[in-house]
Amino acid sequence: MIVEAAILNIRPGQSQAFASALRTALPLIETSQGFRGMEVRPCVENENQFLLLVRWEKLEDHMVGFRGSKRYQKWREALHQFYDPFPTVLHYGEPI
Repeated sequence: MIVEAAILNIRPGQSQAFASALRTALPLIETSQGFRGMEVRPCVENENQFLLLVRWEKLEDHMVGFRGSKRYQKWREALHQFYDPFPTVLHYGEPI
C-alpha cells in the first residue's frame, strides 16, 4: 500500500467553501479501484492549509487509474480552483 500526501494551501477566505466542495467530490475518488481511504486534516496553525493523505493499493491506482479517469476531471473542476499554489503530491511506501 502507498500513501499519497500533499499540503493543500487554500486561497484566503475559501477554506469553508473548499471543505464543502471536498465533501461533494468524495464519491469521485472513493469509487476508484485501489482506493483504500482518505484523510484531509485542517492545519491547527494556518486556517488556509490542509494535509491530504490518501491510501492506495498501488501507485498505478492513483497515477493511471484515478488521474486517467473522467472522475478525476470532475475532481479537478470541483477542487483545483481553491489551491494557491498548486500542491506538490508525493507518494510514500510501507512504514519502516
